[in-house]
Amino acid sequence: MGSGWGQIRVADRARPLARLAGRRHLGVPVNPQEALLRPARLYGAEDVRRRECPIPAVPGVYGWYFASPPSLVPVEECHRWNGSILLYVGISPKAPPSNGRPPSRQTIRSRIRYHYRGNAAGSTLRLTLGSLLAEDLGISLRRVGNGSRLTFGRDGEQQLSAWMADHARVVWTPAEQPWALEEELIRTHVLPLNLDQNRDSSFHSQLSALRAAQRAQARQSPVEQRQP
Repeated sequence: MGSGWGQIRVADRARPLARLAGRRHLGVPVNPQEALLRPARLYGAEDVRRRECPIPAVPGVYGWYFASPPSLVPVEECHRWNGSILLYVGISPKAPPSNGRPPSRQTIRSRIRYHYRGNAAGSTLRLTLGSLLAEDLGISLRRVGNGSRLTFGRDGEQQLSAWMADHARVVWTPAEQPWALEEELIRTHVLPLNLDQNRDSSFHSQLSALRAAQRAQARQSPVEQRQP
């Protein structure tokens, strides 16, 4: 699969989200959806990993675009921008817990960087992509460390990171309540790689089954002592 980040016709279904607009102290654009759906540019692994990372350390929402998505993913109705296809949105942090515990202090910078260089135990996006690409990349989910963590192993995670560096691009927008913007995006756009809040997706059951099969296979396999 090639990268192919060329120009194509834009098919956009964006709707404004006025209630989240205008938070100037966080740098939130007047319409945060525009920052995700019509970005000035998309960022790759090299941009995100460098020391002068352009991602702000604030709460927000991020979107993942792919020029050459995994072949199993239906993309016909997905939003397209500058030759790439939006397949997944995520947030950091999650909504504050309802049990009174302090909210997470995680930011979009730490979360996006983890998606690019972490492992499937801590990244649902990496778990999803690895499950979709298992046959193409020759990788499989397995138990590591004490056996309770599931990743694609040291070599498999490296292959997945390399694939993401070649094919995955990301964009972000600050948001004071990122969970509200994420909910709106999932409701108004076709995002086949999102599972949470997206049970009406035609791809939900197939993707869930692929991930479940990887987990089941991993739990029947020996523990890999080398960790990614």
